[in-house]
Amino acid sequence: MSEDLSHLLTHLGEDRERGYDAVVPPIVQSGNFTYPTVAAMRHAVQNEMEMPLYTRGFNPTVAMARQKLAALEHAEDALLFSSGSAAVAAAVISFTKADDHVVCVHKPYNWTKKLLSELLVRFGVETTYVDGSDAENYRRACKPNTTFFITESPNSLTFELQDLRVVAAIAKEKKITTLCDNSYSSPLFQNPIDFGIDMVAHSGTKYLNGHSDVVCGVLAGSKAHMRQVMSKEFMTLGAAPSPHDAWLLVRGLRTLELRVNRSADNAEKVARFLEAHPKVKRVHWPFLESHPQHALAKRQMKRCGGLMTIELDATDEAAVERFCDHLKRFLMAVSWGGYESLQWPVCALKGPDGYLTDLPFNMVRLYVGIEEAQLLIEDLGQALGKL
Repeated sequence: MSEDLSHLLTHLGEDRERGYDAVVPPIVQSGNFTYPTVAAMRHAVQNEMEMPLYTRGFNPTVAMARQKLAALEHAEDALLFSSGSAAVAAAVISFTKADDHVVCVHKPYNWTKKLLSELLVRFGVETTYVDGSDAENYRRACKPNTTFFITESPNSLTFELQDLRVVAAIAKEKKITTLCDNSYSSPLFQNPIDFGIDMVAHSGTKYLNGHSDVVCGVLAGSKAHMRQVMSKEFMTLGAAPSPHDAWLLVRGLRTLELRVNRSADNAEKVARFLEAHPKVKRVHWPFLESHPQHALAKRQMKRCGGLMTIELDATDEAAVERFCDHLKRFLMAVSWGGYESLQWPVCALKGPDGYLTDLPFNMVRLYVGIEEAQLLIEDLGQALGKL
């Protein structure tokens, strides 16, 4: 761990002298704050992004997390939300208006797609979904009223990437605002702002918290962009995290570098084992040489995270279910990014009227946690034997 990163994760913004010199900063679990004079309160009202008045707007514990998150993403400022979907929604709503046009990578996070296709469409915002593996598709999709680009590189199911530097250059040429969902890589493995992207979003539930006990979201960018989101969407929609959740996030950040690197080490071993297994048709993981965008992944990402998807050599759902049900060290659950390894089968999306997705039934998403890699490989091997 570099000295700068070590300081950021364990000390930046903690102001221990203001918290009784406690090694672990106290939680400021207060909904509102007092002022001695009208003038002092007036100053706080006019500067609610930086001063405590009402915890929905500013809280010292949340501010500590914000400072760390902004530094991690090489941003001027950051906002902390009660979920990742809230962070994405606030950013998109803030920079679009009726009759605007958005260009979004195809197969984005499900709730991002619902925001665009089911909510904003009601207010006249149109969206075009593009294959982001060719960054020029963003340019081709532009219209005179295009105001916003959404990237998600890589996405968290089939792991397509976008060349963020090229997408950002196209956007700047056309004065379009850009957002990248960077949840998969974490700020340690990829920094979209360094490539020219305006804002970065995270599901902080994943790697940033890392303990599967907090749901939160992050939006990072310039002070001007964050102030715009704060003054309208953030305060109006009220998707603010609790001080306790912010404190838990800070707790998680202390081991971020250790956790994501351990997960990445394990993931490479697991991915190569699975790619060589005769009962696995394909492994979707960007740092495998077989990935169609391997060169871009190596150029754009420092390392590759612990999330991957496999396509099993299975002829029916029953075989996939046998594999999943026999896994002992991969808990069956949604989300990812914690210490524990997880599995999520596409065949779980089958309802009484058929599948709720067009993804193939033989896909299983795996999150490789921080357990001993050989134990995970042995577990996968015995479960594949049940196919």
